[in-house]
Amino acid sequence: MNKENVNPEKKKKRRRKKKKPMSKGLTIFLTVFLMVFMVGILTATFIGVEVLTDVGLISIGASSPENDIAGVDYIDLDSYLKNQSKTTIIYGGGNPNDEDAEIVEIARLHGAENREWVDLEEVCDNLKKAVVALEDKRFYDHHGVDWIRTVGVVVKYSFSQGGSTITQQLIKNLTGENAGTFVRKYNEIKNALALEQHFDKDEILEAYLNTIYLDMGCYGIKTGAEYYFNKTVDDLTLMESAILASITNAPRKYNPIVNYDNNRDRAIQCLDYMLELTWIDQAQYDAALAEDVKFYGDDVKREDGEEEEAETAVVETEYNSYYVDLVIEELMTDLQKKYGYSESEAFRQVYYGGLKVYAALDMSIQDELEYCYENRLPLPKETDTPENPALQSSMIIMDYDGRIVATVGRFDKKTGNRTLNIGTSSPRQPGSCIKPLTAYAPGIELGYFTWSSLIANYGISIPGEANPWPTNYGGVTGSPNDLYNLPQAIAPSLNTVPARIINSISTDSSYAFLRDNFHITTLEETDNDYAPLSIGAMAYGLTCLEMTAAYITFGNGGIYHDPWTYYLVTDSSGEEVLLEPDLEGERVLSEATSEIMLQLLRCVVTYPTGTGGAFAVSGQQCWAKTGTTSNNRDRWIVGGTPYYVGCVWTGYENVMKAINLGYYGGNPAGRVYKEVMTRIHKGLEYAEFEKPDAAVQRTYCTATGCLAKSGCPTGVGWYDPEKLPSVCNGNHGGGGGDSGSEPGYDIPQF
Repeated sequence: MNKENVNPEKKKKRRRKKKKPMSKGLTIFLTVFLMVFMVGILTATFIGVEVLTDVGLISIGASSPENDIAGVDYIDLDSYLKNQSKTTIIYGGGNPNDEDAEIVEIARLHGAENREWVDLEEVCDNLKKAVVALEDKRFYDHHGVDWIRTVGVVVKYSFSQGGSTITQQLIKNLTGENAGTFVRKYNEIKNALALEQHFDKDEILEAYLNTIYLDMGCYGIKTGAEYYFNKTVDDLTLMESAILASITNAPRKYNPIVNYDNNRDRAIQCLDYMLELTWIDQAQYDAALAEDVKFYGDDVKREDGEEEEAETAVVETEYNSYYVDLVIEELMTDLQKKYGYSESEAFRQVYYGGLKVYAALDMSIQDELEYCYENRLPLPKETDTPENPALQSSMIIMDYDGRIVATVGRFDKKTGNRTLNIGTSSPRQPGSCIKPLTAYAPGIELGYFTWSSLIANYGISIPGEANPWPTNYGGVTGSPNDLYNLPQAIAPSLNTVPARIINSISTDSSYAFLRDNFHITTLEETDNDYAPLSIGAMAYGLTCLEMTAAYITFGNGGIYHDPWTYYLVTDSSGEEVLLEPDLEGERVLSEATSEIMLQLLRCVVTYPTGTGGAFAVSGQQCWAKTGTTSNNRDRWIVGGTPYYVGCVWTGYENVMKAINLGYYGGNPAGRVYKEVMTRIHKGLEYAEFEKPDAAVQRTYCTATGCLAKSGCPTGVGWYDPEKLPSVCNGNHGGGGGDSGSEPGYDIPQF
């Protein structure tokens, strides 16, 4: 296009669009002017407030934000810090009954922020001085803002870099506001000035040290010192302190493991500042430079400041134990119950609330249990694949106070956090293990039966069934004239006798007893029937956890305890108690019934016909009850010594697959139980169960089930003294008791 033909008006417009940029000098002048103007306003405001305060026209209290200077925000440091994410620590080794027990840390729970609070007096002087020297030399002299440094930075960088005091940096850490703008800087300055009116230097420095980010997910100096040096903050050397203080300026850039040289240069600069301020002398300076610093946060090794190539190695991820997983679940449940939290609120409190949790596990028992399960002891080794799933198992060990001592949820090594624990979260049909809970205990407690009651080993009539139901193991039908007392029936785990007991007390009573007395939560309405209650053919079943909690009532005098995994939970300071389990428990059986049931379960181990004899723990008195479901899909055992109660389930994820008992050498649950229980009782003194004092021992007539008199064939049993059977009248052919003028005691045909 010809230049002469261009419209002059367009030329004018183009010229107006082009603006000459301000000179650098003018930019600096205007910036400094605005800065000085801002400083003047703030200074005048604060001086005015001080004057008015002095003459008594206004008052400003350290804890009265409503009296602050108009237009100046007040940051409630206590409130901010309370809401900071903190790492929850779970401790083990303690015991509510032993104040001298050694307590050790077993797990840390945190989200992206791994933070544990530490008081300023716990921090070594080296670290405090290093941070102040590097970040804010005049920290103890200014009132929140270092005006000299601020103006210098404005002139040089126009707010795009540095110049912030420790107080200002703390505000950024708390608010998350980090934009390089004039407005943000102005708000930061006025907030810093206000903050120092309400909090002293030590409080501000403590908060700063606990909120700085030190890379690798470490928030605060405590987690940083532990990650990089495996030390506490009161044990850092001078050079380690300088290294840690150097990270926060640009955490990844100055990470001493990832970028060693960058950190080394800055750490030396920190030492230079400390020497210049006379906070260290030349000898300390030289010694620090000569330190051979060891890092623990990474496998990379360095020597003389040079990074060496690390050997290639497979690093196994450490996951929390099944016990820690269970503690987490219990904490979330209890927080929701006590404080009305939602599930997400409870989760945040557990993972971000900085709780101190004192777990109830026995660490040596948990270790033994994990070792057995990771190595599938004592069963054959198997590889578990989706195409060929291996046998699975779970186990719970408790004491008689409801304390969960140990738990493992599956065979093989754990592969994640909060993974499935079959023993606590996956109900399985219990087979014969249900019988003491639904038939024997309620039958005795409700007064229908005693130790010596004679019951027909024969099925009952069920509507729609042509033949009496059920049969015993192997399809054996029994006979209506084949009479068994309770120990004779429970030892070989007859099916017919429990069905007759439930038929007498009613399925409603049996179901209610299981639900209300033993607190089984996995029941369905369809379980209120003969098959579920008599032989354990339930819709879902029970977990090892609920089974164990129910069975401990037979060894502790009839007290049900909600199972507990911790005995104390406090806030991060350790001063406020947030949760404590109720250790009192609830009476669900009379002492007499409890003691009778314990003696009956001992017969499962001691009688020649007992199904638990092979699994007795050598060197201890024992009781047990085994369970099997149709086609050997589930195998159970629950048993105990005077020390502990253990429950084991074995089976497959696919409940339709049967267990090859020949391959596993009989009942695999019993074999696992004996292996684990033998290990955890090693070294414990021989113990016997306390002799019953609520139940009484009496001689009974084995022909009638009545109390024996001269001439009767006899046995010895345990009874509730308030529910004794009548005395036998000697008529052993058809029965009859001798109780004065009243009719004799007939042989019961249940």
